[in-house]
Amino acid sequence: MVQFNAMILQFGEQGEKTGWRYIEVPADIAQQLKPGNKKSFRVKGMLDNYAISGCALLPMGEGKFIIPLKTEIRKSIHKEAGAMLAVKLEEHKDFKVEMPADLQDCFDFDPEALVQFNSLPMSHRNYFIKWITDAKTSETRAKRIINTVNAMLRKWSYNVMIREMKKE
Repeated sequence: MVQFNAMILQFGEQGEKTGWRYIEVPADIAQQLKPGNKKSFRVKGMLDNYAISGCALLPMGEGKFIIPLKTEIRKSIHKEAGAMLAVKLEEHKDFKVEMPADLQDCFDFDPEALVQFNSLPMSHRNYFIKWITDAKTSETRAKRIINTVNAMLRKWSYNVMIREMKKE
């Protein structure tokens, strides 16, 4: 496990990342976590006294990575942009998101959609699953499941599905 201190930063105008709060993981520390890696990967550990699990480290070039800090995390640690954070991280090698039963039921009715879903990299399947499980209401969850199955039938990635939904 690596330990370091990081300042919470905030993106200005940066496309879809505009306004994100995040911490930067320097290249040397990222190399300690996963030597030779330049792609996104999952970590677990502590941000101050807040336990994290399955958080994505996103590559930012020159070997640096970032960890986006969702509102839930910031509220729990009571810190915003400019504050310092004690960070303890290690690679989360066995991270896996479970397939929700209601999504599996829909895939059972449409095996072609399941084949497409299973052809996606694990990280991409996790985007869909997390999006579904983060729904606040049962109605929203049902809509997200329907959108996921339809996206699979159209062979759309997660980001293509989201873009197409915004057009509607």
